[in-house]
Amino acid sequence: MSTTTIAILPFVNMSSDEENEYFCDGMTEEIINALAKIDHLKVTSRTSSFFFKGKNMPIQQVAEELNVEVILEGSIRKGGNQVRITAQLIQAADDFHFWSETWDRKLENVFEVQDEISLEIASKVREQFGHFEISEHLVTPQTTNIDAYQLSLKARHLFNKWNPEDVKTSISMFEEVIKMDPKHTESYVGLADAYSFMATTTFMPPEVAWPKSVEYTHIAYELDPKNAGVHYLLANLAFFQDCNFQLAFEHGLRAVKYKPSYPEAQQYLTFLYIQVGDMETAKHHLQLALGIDPLSPGTKFYLGYYQYRSGDFEAALTTMNKLLDENPLNIPAFIVRFYALLMLDRCEEVLESVKNTPESIQIPDELLGVECLAYIKMGDSENLANALPRLESAANNPMSFQAHSYLFLAYINSGQLDEAFALLERSLEMKSSIFLLSYSDPLTAKARKDPRYPQFESRIYGTEIPKEVEKPKKHDLLEANVAEEYVTKVQSYMTSEKAFLNPELNLRGLAERLEIHPNQLSWVINEKIGKRFNEFINQYRINHFKVLAKDPSNSHISLVGLAYESGFNSKTVFNTFFKKQEGITPSQFLKSV
Repeated sequence: MSTTTIAILPFVNMSSDEENEYFCDGMTEEIINALAKIDHLKVTSRTSSFFFKGKNMPIQQVAEELNVEVILEGSIRKGGNQVRITAQLIQAADDFHFWSETWDRKLENVFEVQDEISLEIASKVREQFGHFEISEHLVTPQTTNIDAYQLSLKARHLFNKWNPEDVKTSISMFEEVIKMDPKHTESYVGLADAYSFMATTTFMPPEVAWPKSVEYTHIAYELDPKNAGVHYLLANLAFFQDCNFQLAFEHGLRAVKYKPSYPEAQQYLTFLYIQVGDMETAKHHLQLALGIDPLSPGTKFYLGYYQYRSGDFEAALTTMNKLLDENPLNIPAFIVRFYALLMLDRCEEVLESVKNTPESIQIPDELLGVECLAYIKMGDSENLANALPRLESAANNPMSFQAHSYLFLAYINSGQLDEAFALLERSLEMKSSIFLLSYSDPLTAKARKDPRYPQFESRIYGTEIPKEVEKPKKHDLLEANVAEEYVTKVQSYMTSEKAFLNPELNLRGLAERLEIHPNQLSWVINEKIGKRFNEFINQYRINHFKVLAKDPSNSHISLVGLAYESGFNSKTVFNTFFKKQEGITPSQFLKSV
């Protein structure tokens, strides 16, 4: 069964109030999340879809950059308690608008509206592109308090700007939501995520921010133990707070299990597999992340990191330079760029880059450690004699994890392996989690042959990596005899009742008339008859049109009129399907008869 790819572009705010932008973004994100639950429907993530917000680009170009077949675009007009939502589906290859709809609904039913729209979109994509199974509902209400929901959308809108001021404001908003609804899981996830961001960027003292992140993560877990975002947060806490690689792996796998379309979780598994040297599995998860979120700086970073850890330092350098061109304050890209330059022995460039590091992202121990490694590789003993003691002094602080890591690397690269492993022993007693990501780095290559290396490797990463649970292979949806019975039933009904003459006929409606579940009918038409639903219906319409066109008594009716008489409700759809089935245009057909 093939997979259909779709991108949901940000809904355009048609309201007079610019503040309603958050509502449009929230609606877009909820529909993305809803459709992403469907197997065999690959939905581009929020980050990559929102890359095109406010950009007037041709649909085919957007689809090419996102590598998708279908684009959904729409708009929202919100006023008081009313909301009007319009949406249209476009087949990107030929810019073919094959469906559009408008909904006028009350705001208090927002989750029902999201569910209704998501189900309708999924149904129309299935009818046009082929079978996949759709649940009865795709959206679960987050809360019964519509005000709390709207405020949570505002908070998430600010959080997604990824700067300290807006994140601080989002924290206040999430806290207000929780006062309004103490069981709103997504706000606890938002708070944990926000405090984690403030801790890792040190825009808030880590000793203050990390406990807050832990607190809210565990509350969210109690409310929803199968929430993928919660397990992603638990994985990060296990890694950075508990120095527990195995537990981080288990939570990372659960995040992907509960939401395979979660790009951050796929990126995280890429990262974890890289640490233990399983580059093949790491590449698999990287490709999944790239498929879901190709334009995200995060996914691009992990591509560059994979290149670096695979030994392709030039490619890694190119990727990191591109990321820094887009955002000169990308701290992870800065660091991996340093590493790639060190592995290429371009140490003068390293030292120059250290001097030019923007002040707002300078981490003193990081820069000092990079300098020491550059001096060691250059054989510059004079400058090293000044820098190394300062690094050793910094490493005396139990909380200076960067200093621990760089001193370890400095000892290895200067041949002081006894000192390196002694430092590692002390650091692990302090749960210096930095070694979970630096121990297997290419910069530790000179220690690999030492018998102590594999011993510490087992202590740091564990002796066995948790395994991914393979999904059981799906069997045919119906037994062979039942499938054949349904084939006969649907074909007989189409011939005897001429259901295709109804221009509003859809798969769900036909399934209801035949008393067959829509998923089963979709599967039968695709797998047993060998056609997509729209192809199946339109072939009857085209054959009916041909009969009408050959009848002299209809000579006064236009081609489009005959098409409408045959069940089509669009000239474009008629012409497209006719040419596809017959290989000639309707006009050419008429001349031939």
